[in-house]
Amino acid sequence: MSPGTLLSFHHAILGEIHDPSTSQLVLLARGLGLRKILCTLMQIYDQSTNLVLLVNASPEEEAAIGEELGIMGCRNPGLRIVDYEMGKKDRQDLYKNGGLISVTSRILVVDMLQCDLPTELVTGLLVLHAEKVTALSLEAFIVRLYREKNTSGFLKGFSDQPEHITSGLSPLRGIMKELQLHTVLLYPRFHQIVKDSLERKRADVIELYQPMTESMKEIHGALVQCMSTTLAELKRSNTTLDLDDLNVENAYFRSFDAIIRRQLDPVWHKVGPRTKQLVNDLSTLRRLLTYLLNYDPLAFHTYLETIIESNTQSAAGNPRQNQSPWLLTDAAHIIFEMAKRRCYVLKEIREKAMAESTDVIEISDDEDAWDALEEAEGLVRRVPHVTGRRKDQSKPHRPAWLPKNIEPVLEELPKWHLLAETLKEIEEEIIRQDSLSTTICGNNVVLVMTASTQTSSLLSEYLASMDMDAPVGQRGRRMLEDKLRRYLYWKARLSTRPAESSSQPAPIREDPQGTNELNPALRKKDRDRAERTASRRRVRGGAPATVTAHTQHSGQLSSILREEELVLSEFLATQANASPDAELALALSLEASLPPDEAEFEPFYGLLAPVQTVVVRAYADDSDDRILAELQPRFIVMYEPSQDFVRRIEVYKASNPGLAVRVYFMIYQMTAEEHKYLASLRKEKSAFERLIKERGTMLLPIHENHRAASDVGEAIIKTISSRVAGGQKELSAEQSRVIVDMREFRSTLPSLLHASKMDIVPATLTVGDYILTPDICVERKSIPDLVSSFNSGRLYTQCELMSVHYKQPILLIEFEEQKSFSLEIVQDVKSYVKPTGKYPPRTAGSGRSSTQDVSQPPSIQQKLVLLTLAFPRVRILWSSSPYATADIFKDLKADAREPDYAIAVAVGADSDPAAGQGLHGPAEELLRTLPGITVKNAGYVISRVRSIRELCELDLQQLQDILGNEPGKACWEFLHWGEVSVRSGSG
Repeated sequence: MSPGTLLSFHHAILGEIHDPSTSQLVLLARGLGLRKILCTLMQIYDQSTNLVLLVNASPEEEAAIGEELGIMGCRNPGLRIVDYEMGKKDRQDLYKNGGLISVTSRILVVDMLQCDLPTELVTGLLVLHAEKVTALSLEAFIVRLYREKNTSGFLKGFSDQPEHITSGLSPLRGIMKELQLHTVLLYPRFHQIVKDSLERKRADVIELYQPMTESMKEIHGALVQCMSTTLAELKRSNTTLDLDDLNVENAYFRSFDAIIRRQLDPVWHKVGPRTKQLVNDLSTLRRLLTYLLNYDPLAFHTYLETIIESNTQSAAGNPRQNQSPWLLTDAAHIIFEMAKRRCYVLKEIREKAMAESTDVIEISDDEDAWDALEEAEGLVRRVPHVTGRRKDQSKPHRPAWLPKNIEPVLEELPKWHLLAETLKEIEEEIIRQDSLSTTICGNNVVLVMTASTQTSSLLSEYLASMDMDAPVGQRGRRMLEDKLRRYLYWKARLSTRPAESSSQPAPIREDPQGTNELNPALRKKDRDRAERTASRRRVRGGAPATVTAHTQHSGQLSSILREEELVLSEFLATQANASPDAELALALSLEASLPPDEAEFEPFYGLLAPVQTVVVRAYADDSDDRILAELQPRFIVMYEPSQDFVRRIEVYKASNPGLAVRVYFMIYQMTAEEHKYLASLRKEKSAFERLIKERGTMLLPIHENHRAASDVGEAIIKTISSRVAGGQKELSAEQSRVIVDMREFRSTLPSLLHASKMDIVPATLTVGDYILTPDICVERKSIPDLVSSFNSGRLYTQCELMSVHYKQPILLIEFEEQKSFSLEIVQDVKSYVKPTGKYPPRTAGSGRSSTQDVSQPPSIQQKLVLLTLAFPRVRILWSSSPYATADIFKDLKADAREPDYAIAVAVGADSDPAAGQGLHGPAEELLRTLPGITVKNAGYVISRVRSIRELCELDLQQLQDILGNEPGKACWEFLHWGEVSVRSGSG
């Protein structure tokens, strides 16, 4: 699609939204060119006389939009990006010069509150990702500030995620209310004007449905069974919740995790560890369904082994108490067994298992007997037997790094062969068209699209090492053998890990040399010999009555992994004896395929002609439209399905009607990939249908400047208040004001305070987060922030500063909206950092004995008790949500004076206004040299004492009241050092 190409539905949308006197919300189906519409609209207003702000764009989107505008001719100056590296003065100059500016929401809020941005001169506001706008978001705050001073500028919201606007009651109305819009434009794929534009010229689509291998089918079915079992167990454990949306079809999507958490958040503190484990297991099973179809068999098997290890042992090396329930099912055993069989088979372990599970079985060394056994077990030989030739001659050369007891299987993904045949067909088609000597639009670049960068890298590696002369299923053998070599080396190195500490040390076996120094493999084998023997006896003779079949499965999986590690480590030990540096030899052998000579650089790394180019790329956002426009491919291979990219191809074909585009659409048949693709189509269609129905019945909100309309009434109410002396005392008509620290604009509380008709004054505060009155300072903590502040000791310092500088210091502990009002969440913290030792020492009356076990970290409640003992004047307020916090602040500010900006900023800073009011000159310099007295609290000390003599006459308790516990003790011990020494000597 060329830069100036717009389809008819693009023109229709731009015709409705380009008018600066109107404000709309545009909802467009993904893949139809939302970025193209946005950039064209911004191009219209690309003038120095206009000031258009782009809000809520990610850094990647900012770069892509700027590049798109540059291609369209908006280069002088084009889109300017405001980030945290730009200073205040530079931002002011940038706003005054006008043009197109992209700014983060947090910076824009601060600039609008501080009047650095001329809000009344803004031409328009463009809000991306409108589906994320809520009453608590910064974008809603920006819109309120924008409409307070500017009622003539336009405001337009854009979104291409209709599925996110379906939860809750009237979600579309809520978004339009927060953005203060009256019109919504809906353009789904089934819109008549969109259908007419895209269906005139269609691309040639070839659908390729690829079945899975038998082993993949078994693994896929077992994964779906595990997911169904986990969902059933989750519903059974939470019968009081509405969990109708918890089904396997919804579990294919990432949004499923958000659905579960939204259902369980109100009771998250009540659910047990089993329910939390089930929620995490659903995410793991969903990833496994995707990895089965995208990862090579060795990578998939490695990932499964890491799951076993993580569920067997904790991070500290101890056995885990709460294991994933799905790992204890028969379906999980099928998953792990079949995943390993896709990679290799350990013949020695298989022979031992058969010998122990049956009576004596004698098998001759005849090669035909071994072939019959392997055929009965489903093991595929790498090269079939050729009549008239000896077996050893028909077999390929066996690598020296491969242990003799490992028979590699290395099953290739079925789509790899399908992709190779597709590329071969495309090559034949290109040769045929070139022989006709006809002029064809476009070029012969083959574009292969995947769902992830990991799949793109894997396909690139496969195509680079593919052997087209090999039989089906063996073309990527060289690549998989390299991966198998890396895997075996990694697996062998696992056995050299430090063994877990045991109550009884393993006996030391002497080697034939008479020394006690054995290699790690032999030591590991001695330690695990008894455990393996006991496990085999249980399997042969039957499990004890207390051991279930599920426990047997878990133990067998873990023991098999340990035995494989032992076998491979023994082989690695022999390899290490033969080679002094096995790691270096492995690295050199893996790099042997690189071109050694500089003369061969051009064939390997030089530019290729388009006819020889195959581009493998992962799906992205609207930047894929630019890729199609630049490459102009005639052959597109969709290795994995994507409804977004299908529409991009439709737009690309409609924009280039003379281009013959052929699309190969690959999909695994009867898999989660197919179900997920079809379910995404249904979800988007139903979302648009619901939005259309809601738009037809929606009552549009009436927007007006409530703040301006109620200023007079509020002034009258505040001037004569019946709450103060029966209305006889007059109060100031000054607007209610709150001074907020800059860092607090990450939270949603400043937006709610502004909605509560308070003036928000941004400032860089040294003490506190919110200054409500000249005497009230509030330090706000969310639950995660509270835990980290306790662990680092930062909260002690903050409370100390508030106690020194303000009469009413407050610690506000705020919980999240619609989440559990409980401190139980802190039990999920994995690591614990001991405090810095600033808390007061335990006394005899503290309620804890000196013999109590101090190895366990104190709970959050115990830390809060210690904090209140250390700072008696600090008040702790609990808030269930930001809404409740706004009401609390309003009550605290009732009948109180408003804070002063200059004083609040200077408190605790180097230029404290209270400094120098009592002591002057040398006395002040002497005071600052005393221990416990810093630049921040020196001014407060000067305001409390009149001379150094008076300071020296204070006792320990009085100094601690002024400076705090630790600083006061340090200062008192310094001033009374001689007295303390005499007392300690006499004692």
